[in-house]
Amino acid sequence: MRVGTLDLETLWQGEGDPILLVHGTNPISPNAPFLPLLGRHGEMTIPSHPGFGASPMPTDFDTMYDLINLYQDVLDSAPPNTTMIGFGFGGWIAAEVAVTRPANLARLILVDPVGIKLGGREDRDITHVFNTSPEELNRRAWHDPSKRPAGCYGLGWQATISDAMSDAEMVALARNWDSLCLYSWTPHLYNPRLKAWLRRIAVPTLVLWGESDRIVLPEYGKAFAGLIPGARFQTIKEAGHHPELEQPEKFVELVAGFLKAG
Repeated sequence: MRVGTLDLETLWQGEGDPILLVHGTNPISPNAPFLPLLGRHGEMTIPSHPGFGASPMPTDFDTMYDLINLYQDVLDSAPPNTTMIGFGFGGWIAAEVAVTRPANLARLILVDPVGIKLGGREDRDITHVFNTSPEELNRRAWHDPSKRPAGCYGLGWQATISDAMSDAEMVALARNWDSLCLYSWTPHLYNPRLKAWLRRIAVPTLVLWGESDRIVLPEYGKAFAGLIPGARFQTIKEAGHHPELEQPEKFVELVAGFLKAG
């Protein structure tokens, strides 16, 4: 997909009203279990951020400000009834974009997003993903780490998972993490100013959270939703930071219900 001067790796799946998916730590795999289910409810556009997957990283592109403006461009060229779904780190991007009230955004869905600071200076709202071992990230990110898919999916990995990856997948994983670090090392996965501006989001909003998420706790999610006027907050049982991967059927059921109601 051409966005300004950039050519982004992009997947398209499904039929119906437009849905823009904004990925988290890793691009959304074409084999992700929720995609064929969600594709029954809309036509999905799924780009990879610059520096992730096969999308190039321009030399002058290195801040969240760049990503936010990029997705503004994406929405400027989208149909006027677009739903944006942001996952984790991508939920932060989606929330920032929604604050600016883009004309073509009709609905917003945030799935275990990061992006705001709730506690005091010494409080850790978000697990430090760069200073935590892969094994511990794996434990905190998944309800049942033993059932997480092998490959470039979500946070954390174990030796058995990395052994199952191809060389190309390992290179892609390293590139994704390098880019995530560039965009969000400090402040770590949040914008100190975003919390005060979530009140500007003016579209129907659903905030979904895995009940077993220990990267960002459900209490954080409930507070996040409370800062967005009229937002709904719902949890998904037996799911961690990636409910769309651990509970794809329930995830799509809640998303589809929200789309129909909106």
